[in-house]
Amino acid sequence: MAENRRPPTLLGLPSYLAGHVWRIGNEPLVEELAGHGLRLPHFAVLAGLHDFGPVAQHELAERLGLNRSHLVGYLDHLEVAGLVSRVRDSDDRRRQLVEATASGVVLTAELIRTAQKVERAQFDALTDDELITLTRLLRKVLDANDVPDRSD
Repeated sequence: MAENRRPPTLLGLPSYLAGHVWRIGNEPLVEELAGHGLRLPHFAVLAGLHDFGPVAQHELAERLGLNRSHLVGYLDHLEVAGLVSRVRDSDDRRRQLVEATASGVVLTAELIRTAQKVERAQFDALTDDELITLTRLLRKVLDANDVPDRSD
């Protein structure tokens, strides 16, 4: 029945399916983030800092696949919220290092737990093995097509 709701042409496009599933599944996370005055790119920055630790601003942009000028705006917002700080790199004064504040670390851990719970609920129709396979296949496509942003 659900297949009759959508054009079969679109249902045959993996990118359409992935994008549509992404939009549906992220609604609860988007709502949780909004409750903290944040959006998905802010969460990406916080998750990046969680995973990489303090990192040069330009490197963070590259690793997240974000335009550097957009990252500056996200960091400005997070800094005003007290979740990140930026300091000059003592080894290279031209670089800014970004790190999560203590408040940022606590909130990020909470948001990661929420994201994981939302993801698991979104993919509840899949077994654990199917979810692992889907994740592996999506990662394979991403890795094959992941090109650093060279627009800056």
